[in-house]
Amino acid sequence: MSEKTVTPRGAYPHTKRVGDFIFVSGTSSRRPDNSIAGVDIIDEMGTKKLNAYTQTQEVLKNIERNLVKEGVSLKDVVDVTSFLVNMNDFADYNKAYAEFFDKETGPARTTVAVHQLPHPDLVVEIKVMAYKKS
Repeated sequence: MSEKTVTPRGAYPHTKRVGDFIFVSGTSSRRPDNSIAGVDIIDEMGTKKLNAYTQTQEVLKNIERNLVKEGVSLKDVVDVTSFLVNMNDFADYNKAYAEFFDKETGPARTTVAVHQLPHPDLVVEIKVMAYKKS
């Protein structure tokens, strides 16, 4: 049985290979069923807590799944661009990120704050570029 995958929310592919480079489109913590990881309901009124740590973990897992389809892994990532809705989430994002990449051998990285992402429950989006000699 094949694993369900998240479908893009627009006219773009998850990945694009150009020679030895693999570009991964901006990726969120959205799951195949369209729920979003890292959205915790904290009371009976439906109040939400948006968890940047959990969302970052799920974003990187989603990226990893897309890279595997191209025959590469997170070890092949050479550049990362991350978008945070709130820089107050930087510590949680950074903690989760460090579970996937090593400071000395990991990719180059840029992290920027953005006004919003395509869904109000998203607090992190990441895009990457990988390199794997054919």
